Amino acid sequence: MSKEISNLYPQSLWKYFYGLTQIPRPSKNEAKVIQYVKEFGEKLGLETIVDEIGNVIIKKPATPGMENRQGIVLQGHLDMVPQANSDSNHDFLKDPISAYVDGEWVTADGTTLGADNGMGVAAAMAVLESTDIPHGPIEGLFTIDEETGMTGAFGLKSGILDGDILVNMDSEDEGELYVGCAGGTNANITFDFNAEGAPESTTAVKLGVKGLKGGHSGIDIPLERGNSNKLLFRFVFETLEEYGLKIGPMDGGSLRNAIPRESFVTVVVASDKVEELKKAFSEFTLTVQKEFSSADPGLETSFEAIEMPESVMDSDAAMRLTKAVYACPNGVIRMSTDMEGLVETSTNLAIVKTVGNQVKIQCLIRSSVDSAKDDLKNMFSSVFDLAGGNIVFDGEYQGWKPNLDSAILKSSQEVYNKLYGKIPEIKAIHAGLECGILGGSYPKWDMISFGPTIRFPHSPDEKVNIETVGKFWDFLVAVLADAPLKA
Repeated sequence: MSKEISNLYPQSLWKYFYGLTQIPRPSKNEAKVIQYVKEFGEKLGLETIVDEIGNVIIKKPATPGMENRQGIVLQGHLDMVPQANSDSNHDFLKDPISAYVDGEWVTADGTTLGADNGMGVAAAMAVLESTDIPHGPIEGLFTIDEETGMTGAFGLKSGILDGDILVNMDSEDEGELYVGCAGGTNANITFDFNAEGAPESTTAVKLGVKGLKGGHSGIDIPLERGNSNKLLFRFVFETLEEYGLKIGPMDGGSLRNAIPRESFVTVVVASDKVEELKKAFSEFTLTVQKEFSSADPGLETSFEAIEMPESVMDSDAAMRLTKAVYACPNGVIRMSTDMEGLVETSTNLAIVKTVGNQVKIQCLIRSSVDSAKDDLKNMFSSVFDLAGGNIVFDGEYQGWKPNLDSAILKSSQEVYNKLYGKIPEIKAIHAGLECGILGGSYPKWDMISFGPTIRFPHSPDEKVNIETVGKFWDFLVAVLADAPLKA
């Protein structure tokens, strides 16, 4: 174990967090981490269940004198977002994460860290292992595939868990208690095209937009960072007809719930217009760099002459695709009028990629208001139907409606005030916490979410603040000791 990390407080939590960084666990590839947590529970002699979907459940009896407390389910997800810098050779299916201490933070070398949600998982494991923490009945619920479909939450069956309270540990701002989250749905669009040979006397150029911060498409969407897909197709839209461009392969974004940081498209242009196109792209670069000088100061572009692709898109499909991507809703659509600073409705144009003779586009629509979510779906349908694309919505999940009369909320507020001399902020989050889905299977659960401070999740800049991990741990331990009494 890294000596620097092993000396951090609390050692028990950091021990398990570091252990998680050594196990490859990108979404939909969690077999090794499932086995790790299963063996952990069995080694402790606790009842350990792996359900049919792959969720791990570990049950621990109350400590003496705490049997009259409501049962608490400590919940986190096992998977992590696999994002790396373009110059990284990291293989998320084989390589451990290189975590290290960087001043007041723990971060990783060129990749996502996995603090989202390794911190929550590690905290639950540390509680389950403990012998000196007073608590009522405890159940650790470790779900799979939260980041790419919430498969574990959707697949959890009612009746397996006995607890009364769900403590989700997937929030990312210490000192805030979350009591609600947005629902969402996936938009999947395809454009078919006819492949053609490139015209004579032309040159292939690979255009790129890169260097953006990216980030979580729910949490970071109000920061108005650049979307590499939108920026790149903005330039293509401006030059497609003027320069008679032909469009070849494209590859923008990698994960539906991550704001795209890098996008590339091959265009074919008359050889005598290459320098003119290059100049136009340089001018475009300066324009957008100025626009995003505060939100995304690292924005840069690339212009590279390459070998001619095997084929290009037919002109009609290229024009329809370009206009549709340019017109596609993206970013914050509406702010909440009920909670200040909360995004109500948003969307992320996450992926634009050529696969054979088809372009595939993936977006994630989020809203805490069902009717607003439906309205945004209709916008998408209108844009892509008019452009001749095929759109399918799937993976819809419900939000989590705040309950300000919650017993665990009131108890947690009091505990935090005793520890730190202030009342924590009550918030809802514009992201798809699993609470909404899990509450569908366990509708009587009282629910709350909190965690340490994590910055830039879903990007290679992800980091977790060391001091807040200690505060998060102390708060969790105190919440368990002050759990509400059974009715």
